[in-house]
Amino acid sequence: MQNKIIPLAMAAAIAIPELIAAVIPAPAYADTTNANANIYGIANVSFDSVNSGSFGATSGATNTKVSSNASRLGFKGTEDLGDGVKALWQIESLINVDSSAGTSIGTRNTYAGLNSENLGTVLLGYQDTPYKLATRKLDVFADTLGDNRSLLGSVKGTNALVAFDGRQSDALAYISPVFNGITVAAAYVAGAETAVANDTKGSAWSLAGWYDAAPFYGSLAYEVHDIGSTNSGDLAGASNTATVYAHAGSKESAWKLGAGYKLDAVDLSFAYEKTTDNLGGTGAPPGDPSLVAGANVFGHSAYYIAGKYNIGSNAVKVAYAHAGNLAGAASGKDTSASQFTAGYDRSLSKLTTVYVLYTKLNNGANVKYALSSASTATGTTAASVAGASPSAWSLGLKHAF
Repeated sequence: MQNKIIPLAMAAAIAIPELIAAVIPAPAYADTTNANANIYGIANVSFDSVNSGSFGATSGATNTKVSSNASRLGFKGTEDLGDGVKALWQIESLINVDSSAGTSIGTRNTYAGLNSENLGTVLLGYQDTPYKLATRKLDVFADTLGDNRSLLGSVKGTNALVAFDGRQSDALAYISPVFNGITVAAAYVAGAETAVANDTKGSAWSLAGWYDAAPFYGSLAYEVHDIGSTNSGDLAGASNTATVYAHAGSKESAWKLGAGYKLDAVDLSFAYEKTTDNLGGTGAPPGDPSLVAGANVFGHSAYYIAGKYNIGSNAVKVAYAHAGNLAGAASGKDTSASQFTAGYDRSLSKLTTVYVLYTKLNNGANVKYALSSASTATGTTAASVAGASPSAWSLGLKHAF
């Protein structure tokens, strides 16, 4: 009897797993044979001589330094899911080439999403807003001390609570396929994640469309910020400026127009921006403590004009930017600023460029803009006092990989 049981048990041990497998399929693991991942980045480093500018009895200081200008390291990849659909991801980090300070993972555009050839792309994560994307390609001195975000895109704490040319956390974005040169994009920013009872949660919407078909480029964008309460729902974050101005129902908005045209060896760029808000009533806006509730505090207009002349591997560039008076300033006077930049590029290869530039920013008596945006270059020297006119020479090397 025992001799018969043993063969039957062995047969069952073989047959039962096969039967279970036939009834309950194995879990479907991702097929990584059609996935790919890439490493990319930019090393943009310069030697700068920066003068903070003087005004009245305050003398300017000159500093020499090595700067890392939005240098970055990124990892990105896709997986083909079939039927024209791909999964995609990206992790991009700011790398300070001149020092180890401030380097961390995921500090630039970092997201995951899906792309359809026919329907477009959906992304979730920390990323540039459509408003920012609409005109970034028009800045001929992007990611240097001559970057036009010194004055345009709204400077947080100076002419806006939240920068409009910004990169936002907790963002859900959609980018359409290109149709006859036209692309549209929209993003919702969820804002603060920890709003409590009786707080107004901050959020934002950003919309843009652009037409890109040589020799012409044109774009139109709009963005609105619902600031929310300062306790825990504030979109602007815990800053002195936000504490003063943010209140339930507070908003700021901006729209801008961009245009570019290539005429033989000449590239021309133009951008115009207009902002408005209702932040008055909870704190004293610049220069005028008497504004009523709901008054326009940081509202202003700004524009940018630039040209680039290409001569073989060389390029000569000039740019001018201007930000108008702030609506909340006393009588609207002396809060405007302008910046002029001139430079020369020499392409050593498709990936490597050396450049030199000079830039000067002239502040009105009651405003204090700084050279370059805060996120563009390490060690940037700000204007020492309101009314100062900072300037800089920069000699740099930019290598993409």
